[in-house]
Amino acid sequence: MIEQRWPDGLPIGEDWQRVPGSEEVIFPHDGSVIGTAPVGDQAVAARAVDHAAALADVVGALPSRIRRGALQRALAELRGQRAELEQLLVAETGKPLIDCRVEVDRALLTLELSAEEVARLHGETVPLDLLPSGDGLIGFWQRRPIGVVVGIAGFNYPFLLAMHKIAPALAAGCPVIVKPAPQTPLATLWLVDVLRRALVAEGAPAGAVQLVTGDAAVGRALTTDPRVGAVSFTGSAAVGHAIARDAAPTKVLLELGSNAALVVAADADLAAAADAVIRGGYYASGQACISVQRVIVVEEVREAFLAELAPRLAEVVVGDPRDPKTRVAALIDERSTRRVRDWLAAAQAAGGEIIAGGRLVGGAIEPTVLVDPPVVTEAWAEEIFGPVVAVRSVPDLAAAIDLVNDSRYGLHVAIFTASLAAAFAAVERIEAGGVVVNEVPGFRSDVMPYGGVKDSGAGREGPRFAIEELTVTRMAIIRPDTRAGA
Repeated sequence: MIEQRWPDGLPIGEDWQRVPGSEEVIFPHDGSVIGTAPVGDQAVAARAVDHAAALADVVGALPSRIRRGALQRALAELRGQRAELEQLLVAETGKPLIDCRVEVDRALLTLELSAEEVARLHGETVPLDLLPSGDGLIGFWQRRPIGVVVGIAGFNYPFLLAMHKIAPALAAGCPVIVKPAPQTPLATLWLVDVLRRALVAEGAPAGAVQLVTGDAAVGRALTTDPRVGAVSFTGSAAVGHAIARDAAPTKVLLELGSNAALVVAADADLAAAADAVIRGGYYASGQACISVQRVIVVEEVREAFLAELAPRLAEVVVGDPRDPKTRVAALIDERSTRRVRDWLAAAQAAGGEIIAGGRLVGGAIEPTVLVDPPVVTEAWAEEIFGPVVAVRSVPDLAAAIDLVNDSRYGLHVAIFTASLAAAFAAVERIEAGGVVVNEVPGFRSDVMPYGGVKDSGAGREGPRFAIEELTVTRMAIIRPDTRAGA
């Protein structure tokens, strides 16, 4: 059992409220119980929205110095708790320690950037006198908070994903309600406690940040309330689409799935490309939406690339996620493990070949390379969310880009090439939110705009860009003097 560092109950309103439900949180590596989390219901969700709606004007009017000060105060406290947060994340996600360290680093950067962006919220003047009717008028626009924000996070990076929902919302002046994934609520409870205490210390209401747990009905109660100004969701495409339909006309920001491709051009550094597949295909046990899933290799270098890749698989250590050497551990639950293995079996039955991995080792799926699965199989076409990389070859670079785009997803794509012309062709032609040249598609700096196209989502994260999503422009048109001829 982990040590609980936050109050009992759920942070609803200005206090922590006890709720009747609870659920054990399980360590995926061995099935042991690491803690107990409170579970809310639709009534709890309604109370949270009531409170947030009542606070919207108050939070929106908070001075910039208070919003920034609260975020900075929380950052200072969390920096001192880094090691404990890393261990908690390993325990509730089952993700290797190295990946949890990266998650904490990135979450703290996101919080820092959000605090800095408070000072950059601004508007502009507009030359209204471009038309004669605008003569004598002064025009300017401001950014105003969109209102109550509901943030729903996935299980794979719970601390980071919650931070990307909460910190930009507070920076924008919006009260926020976060709903963590049922499997991984603990780090988010910790985060919300720190933020609420920081808000109070700076003279702001604790209820500017609330947390609700529960099932899909709870999520529906949060996202369909007409008082909510924006919903920010990270998770599967199917759930994201349902939220967008049900929440309309509320603004919905979606960070959904992908089956990220890595293209290996004929002139690529094959050793570097193979290294990218090892680094980018198996981190977080493959449970990352921009981990390498599809490797598309130009035919003339296919065999040479596979010869570079195969020996490197032995470097990917499978084992206990608490061990700093481990790179692949058990997936979040047995259902996910069964699904990945079922997809592999179906790809094999359809003609694909597993040339490495595929077995269970102590409950974890070995790092797997699947060659030539048909493009209609789920292991190629859908998001596998496990330590599996699929490889297909194509005649040339143009065909490679066509195959990249032959997908309902479009989040991040990588290309390895020595050609500047090929790199720019990829940037121009590939249908994705990000194109990465000579690095893993999983590269993400939290300062940059991040998001996808097609079924990979809508809207952008990254504090500056999320704050723009969570604010609306308000235009001011002023005639200073109404006297005739003035």
